[in-house]
Amino acid sequence: MSKKPTASSFLDAMKRQQEPVQIDEPATKTVKSVKNTRAGLKHIGGYLEADTVEKVAILRARLKLDNSQLIKRAIEELFERENAARKFGDR
Repeated sequence: MSKKPTASSFLDAMKRQQEPVQIDEPATKTVKSVKNTRAGLKHIGGYLEADTVEKVAILRARLKLDNSQLIKRAIEELFERENAARKFGDR
């Protein structure tokens, strides 16, 4: 039967395995400040069917817009159309 390990034998083995730690001077990293472009903005998302996602992808490519720009443009156009309809009594 082998000898039952003890805490002191474990610690002795750990001390033998440890290599001397060399402490180098920490390299100073230049941290660039990242401009938070989302500050003050609100996230709006949704779950869309595959055909709608395809339409969004086509419009993004044709108009060279990202999702946020595309959604903003669509909302602005819809809002203007609804305002025009109200002015003419259609709504």
